[in-house]
Amino acid sequence: MEPYRPRRSVLYVPASNEKALAKIAQLACDAVIIDLEDAVAPADKIAAREKLAGIFANRPDADHNGRRCEMVVRVNALSSEWGADDLAAVAKAEPDGILLPKVDTPRDVLEVGDVLDDNFAPDTVKLWAMIETPKAMLNIGAIAELGRDPASRLDCFIAGTNDLIKDTGVLATLDRAYLLPWLMQMLLAARAGGLDMLDGVFNDFRDPDAFARECAQAAAMGFDGKTLIHPSQIEAANRAFAPSAQALAEARAVKDAFALTQNSGKGVIALNGRMVERLHLAQAEKLLAKAAAIGA
Repeated sequence: MEPYRPRRSVLYVPASNEKALAKIAQLACDAVIIDLEDAVAPADKIAAREKLAGIFANRPDADHNGRRCEMVVRVNALSSEWGADDLAAVAKAEPDGILLPKVDTPRDVLEVGDVLDDNFAPDTVKLWAMIETPKAMLNIGAIAELGRDPASRLDCFIAGTNDLIKDTGVLATLDRAYLLPWLMQMLLAARAGGLDMLDGVFNDFRDPDAFARECAQAAAMGFDGKTLIHPSQIEAANRAFAPSAQALAEARAVKDAFALTQNSGKGVIALNGRMVERLHLAQAEKLLAKAAAIGA
């Protein structure tokens, strides 16, 4: 089992916002996305890009638990006038990941991977993909399959719900009724490709109750975490995507039951009146490892 890397709370931070950048070390989020794309005005994009070297030269140290905030950069699309220069600058900065917007096909990921290889970027620089276009949804399985090939660097999907709403014209409702089929399709594809899957942003950071409900919905659907637009959303996301006390107690009970001498070698056991298989043991161990990684 690979070590669990939490991505419960992933905060967008505009690369042009000095005040927000200075606060990264004090944030309790699992990851930040230094944004060169949507959050930066066209007139500021070159200046924002030039900040990358300094940002990563002064990245925060690990906390007292040995955890370090993951740092990812969202570049402008390679088809834009800024994309190629963004990618060259990011490759030199060596972030934990590069978030690619408007991914439509596997080729969009592979081309960036080739550029990183040509620039001798270490294998630790992973690729994240925004799934935010109708074409991406039609190609979701083929894109996700790249996750099974380490050479592709693909590591994570992010649902670009705002762009999907804009491009399709579906009604944006609080229960996300018209988005749910696409969100579940993304989740299935991500799991088939061995990728993490992050939910899109919640736009009204002044409504914490609605935000908490959307986090709970995404967690119930199986998402690993949520992308955020404001630091005030971090605590609720961390809570929603962490194992509950009840789930942890049940996981410990399953693990302890299979550890008993009389259950050694058994594929199926009875526990508290229900059938429990070794697949449930694997789920329990994964959940306990997740809790240990986040200090739950």
